[in-house]
This record gives sequence, structure tokens and C-alpha cells, in this order.
Amino acid sequence: MMAADGYGWLLFVFIAGTLATDFWRGLGVFAALKVDEGGEVFLFTRAVSTALVAALIARIVCFPPGALAGAPLVLRLGAFAIGLIVFYATRRSMLIGIVAGEAVLVGGFVLFSSL
Repeated sequence: MMAADGYGWLLFVFIAGTLATDFWRGLGVFAALKVDEGGEVFLFTRAVSTALVAALIARIVCFPPGALAGAPLVLRLGAFAIGLIVFYATRRSMLIGIVAGEAVLVGGFVLFSSL
């Protein structure tokens, strides 16, 4: 019946996804209120999350998925290095670092694909 209305399935997915995740997000907010920012639990959690992000970035650079696999390793490493340098040069601006890395990657990809 929902398929007949066009976008009814989209509303269903949105509501189901919201109900499934919002409870846990709210619980996380209340749990975070009790955590001391200088405490060992917070420092451990931050270290683990930082390590996971670093591992994911290393995996994407070394073993790229999809279209990124067409870019040479030197280009991927160069884009990563430029993005990191720009990140630190701009007082840890994540947005500017990501944009710089992506610009190098896209520019290099266009240059390498035209050769």
C-alpha cells in the first residue's frame, strides 16, 4: 500500500531510522553529562576514536575503494600530505585541510587521466 503512494516508503524509512537511533543518541547525551572531560574514561574514548579514524584514513589511502582505486598511490599520498600540511598551517581547520587534499586529488586525477 505504501508503494502506491510514491514517497510513503521514504517516510517509513525516515521514521524507522529515527526511532531506531534517537533513543541511543539521547542516552549518549545523558551519559556524556556524567563524564569528566579530564577523566581517564574520556581520554581513553578520545584515543580510541582517534585511532579508528586514523586507521580508516590509512585504509582508504592504501587500499582505496571504487573510483579512488584509479588514482596512483603517489597521488593519494601526496593529497593526504598536502591536506595534513594545510590542516596544521590553518590552525587545525578541518574543512580547509579536507578541501586542499581533495583539490590536489581531483587535480592530479584529472591530470593523470588525461595523459
